[in-house]
Amino acid sequence: MSKAPDLVKRVLLGRALRSAQQHEQLLPKRIALPVFASDALSSVAYAPQEILLALGAGGLVMYQYTPWVAAAVVVILLTVVASYRQNVRAYQSGGGDFEVATENLGSNWGVLVASALLVDYVLTVAVSVSSGVENIGALLKFLQPHEVAVALVILVLLTLGNLRGLKEAGVAFAIPTYLFMFAIGSMLLWGVLRLLTGAELQAETADFEIRGEEMGVGGFALVFLLLRAFSSGCAALTGVEAISNGVPAFKKPKGENAARTLLALGVVAMTMFGGVTAFAFITDAKFAEPDQGSHLVDPSTGREVVDSDPVIAQVAHTVFSNFTPGFALVAVMTALILFLAANTAFNGFPVLGSVLAQNRYLPRQLHTRGDRLAFSNGIIILATMAGLLIYAYDASVSRLIPLYTVGVFVSFTVSQVGMVRHWNRLLATEDDPAQRRRMRTSRGINAFGAMLTGVVLVVVLITKFALGAYIVCIAMPLLFLLMKAIRRHYDRVADELVPTGEDVQLPARNHAIVLVSKIHKPTLRALAYARATRPSTLEAVSVAVDAEESQRLQGEWDALDVPVPLKILDSPYREITRPVLEYVKSVRRRSPRDVVTVFIPEYVVGHWWEHLLHNQSALRLKGRLLFQPGVMVTSVAWQLHSSDRLKGRVEPPGPGASRRPPRHGPDRDDAPAGGGSVSERDS
Repeated sequence: MSKAPDLVKRVLLGRALRSAQQHEQLLPKRIALPVFASDALSSVAYAPQEILLALGAGGLVMYQYTPWVAAAVVVILLTVVASYRQNVRAYQSGGGDFEVATENLGSNWGVLVASALLVDYVLTVAVSVSSGVENIGALLKFLQPHEVAVALVILVLLTLGNLRGLKEAGVAFAIPTYLFMFAIGSMLLWGVLRLLTGAELQAETADFEIRGEEMGVGGFALVFLLLRAFSSGCAALTGVEAISNGVPAFKKPKGENAARTLLALGVVAMTMFGGVTAFAFITDAKFAEPDQGSHLVDPSTGREVVDSDPVIAQVAHTVFSNFTPGFALVAVMTALILFLAANTAFNGFPVLGSVLAQNRYLPRQLHTRGDRLAFSNGIIILATMAGLLIYAYDASVSRLIPLYTVGVFVSFTVSQVGMVRHWNRLLATEDDPAQRRRMRTSRGINAFGAMLTGVVLVVVLITKFALGAYIVCIAMPLLFLLMKAIRRHYDRVADELVPTGEDVQLPARNHAIVLVSKIHKPTLRALAYARATRPSTLEAVSVAVDAEESQRLQGEWDALDVPVPLKILDSPYREITRPVLEYVKSVRRRSPRDVVTVFIPEYVVGHWWEHLLHNQSALRLKGRLLFQPGVMVTSVAWQLHSSDRLKGRVEPPGPGASRRPPRHGPDRDDAPAGGGSVSERDS
């Protein structure tokens, strides 16, 4: 390997780790909560904003429904938390929704859930990074015109960190997550104290007007608008399922500790989401996006406000008025928790990809760990897809959110249906009355959760389809079909490769053919190696592209008394590949039970451009010979001096290396020795 690329890799990723250095760190509840909560808690940064954005399409009068929409979201949140508490008690291996669906509903449902989760992980990174940059922009205004570039830089840093083996390690995640909880909690408490003391809290956008494209709607249109706001607010539920994927990381009793942590997560998320939404309503904060059907207008100037701060930043600025450090703490901690949420997906996506690859639903390369014991291929794929979304959607959270919640509620619903099947199966064999009561209670909770999340899924599909959810509805089936096709391929190959009695029989004879372009060192090495393998028959083969050169080659061959017969194939159309193929096929036809081994001398070069000048005929020949049954292809390497640079040292030329062999006629040293490559003129 070249020293320069390896040095760059080591600087960026660190030294390689041995497989034995991989270990598991068990987490207590106080550490597990922030480790697995960052994704769910980070949604506080954008879920209240999405409710206001959706309601804004109906004009300012629709804001009066904000508390009711938020209350409905809280009900769904608590239902999902209660449902997943049953999941983590029953399934403690870390397979999460994929395992639940596969075991109880069959492999097709498992693959469906996996496709939803893979899409969800990509969107988690795109939404979290975009929202984090948006919140940093509220503090550092000069970043706002460059949000896409900043988001892509953050994404690159997260990717490099994970390629280095960055994990959701205890304190590293606990401190910023607890600081975020402290910042939001302090903001809410300070806001309540100020309200109790009679302070009037008004957001900077309180006097602005909201002009929506659906103002004055009623009847069905009003209901549709409210449902759209509800489905937007359901972004607050993203990440709740993360604990079910991380149960193995908990200390014993794993299931019970995970269930308690999940309950604490639900309470904290409900409090923070409800508090931020309430203060957004109380302070009269407004948020609009022209792409989403609403416009924010300054009535004093009549001009449209293009860049408004995120809702959580508006609330923090209002509550901490005249106290910049408080506002800065909320903005920084919000951005940091969002980046940690993206990092959670960087852990989840590669692990799920590895599980799917192990089950032959994805390429096996996704199951392989890199130098730093991270699933490098999965990390790179996730970063690439998230980066494309960030660039395509201009790092706009509001444009990305409609894509987000579909996959989340698909996995929620399928998982809860699977849990109902799980309890039904256990109840059929359980005789203990106490256990049966517990199982029936759990089944009832999961059944209610399945019904409710199923309804929400339908609402999300209907209200968000035209806003971008249709993309997910296309991506998920395509991913499902791709994974099923990969599994069929692997199964077909496995069946094809099952050993039979005929496969272990030795071939009757081995016919060796050495392809020759001219007599030089690579040719002599190939001949020597072929003789050392002691084949049944051995002959050298060349192609007569030029009659004079072929006669000269035959003369040199006879003069050197090479102990291998030389056969020159006629090529009236100056081709190299076809005559060799036809000759190899003829040898096979004469003895179908025999094998033919073709030895091809090849140059090993040290520069990329040298590949364009050498070995082209050899590559074409190898590509064709590999499709011939009963034909083995062996490359005999000859290292040119330029390849010494790739060894990390300069080797002195051997004795006589400076002396060139005698040249007769045109100089053909640059022609690849292999593949009967008498000339590089073969097209």
